[in-house]
Amino acid sequence: MNGSRIVAVGHYQPAKVLTNEELADMVDTSDAWISSRVGIRTRHIAGPDEPVDELAAHAGAKALASAGLAPDAIDLVLVATSTAIDRSPNMAARVAARLGIPSPAVMDINVVCAGFTHTLATADHTLRAGAATRALVIGADKMSEVTDWTDRTTCVLVGDGAGAAVVEASDEAGIGPVLWGSVPGMGNAVRIEGTPPRFAQEGQSVYRWATTQLPSIARQACEKAGLDVEELAAVVLHQANLRIVEPVAERIGAVNAIVARDVVESGNTSAASIPLALSKLVERGEIDSGDPVLLFGFGGNLSYAGQVVRCP
Repeated sequence: MNGSRIVAVGHYQPAKVLTNEELADMVDTSDAWISSRVGIRTRHIAGPDEPVDELAAHAGAKALASAGLAPDAIDLVLVATSTAIDRSPNMAARVAARLGIPSPAVMDINVVCAGFTHTLATADHTLRAGAATRALVIGADKMSEVTDWTDRTTCVLVGDGAGAAVVEASDEAGIGPVLWGSVPGMGNAVRIEGTPPRFAQEGQSVYRWATTQLPSIARQACEKAGLDVEELAAVVLHQANLRIVEPVAERIGAVNAIVARDVVESGNTSAASIPLALSKLVERGEIDSGDPVLLFGFGGNLSYAGQVVRCP
């Protein structure tokens, strides 16, 4: 095959919604403070009995149903996550077991907030090479489990959820070439470390890098796809916070594109944020089948990855 394409997407969020007002009862903050600084109003929080693989499996099941596929149609399961507590079995194996996928290759990929776009590229390369025919690609994180709920600089950001895509080999490329890399010197700018693991970041450093360097890098992803940024129908960036998403999208220059702003209602869901936002755009009919969409993730390590995809 000459390429691969996304044939369906799906997403899942826990039922519990945590508002800014409720957060203000937990830590020294306010709705006005949170809204003005990060643009987030609500976030979904998983319970102690809702592990990462359950979130991922719900999103994967929705994507499979949307594609009209049975579980045995999948021969590769890839899960992007940075909040898997156990080392084995990995999240991909657990998702496959939950969904009844009989004998897939199963791998987790940890590139934190850029995880989904790295994982989508990995699936694309695998399908192009003929090592698989159809993949279930999922971004899922339970950030609430690695959050210090006494730290108002980080706890106001996070949410839990999952997003998924069914990707299959195709004669024509529906997933453009990936542009990926990292800034190792800023590797400590976003961290999930320690025992127990806790999320921390150098917010101002990430903000400066994202708003000054990311727009030109994202435009290069469009160039690799042979597309002018003005042709984009949508831009789906990692939903870090609204003060990053909006200026970066503007500086990319995609003047005709819808900009995903799911961060307002979902918070920062790390590897889940891009597929979650994309699935919602598709579900609401805001983009049409075949529309070119720029996906671009950035975050821990400081890693980044992006590609132009065609809307399923």
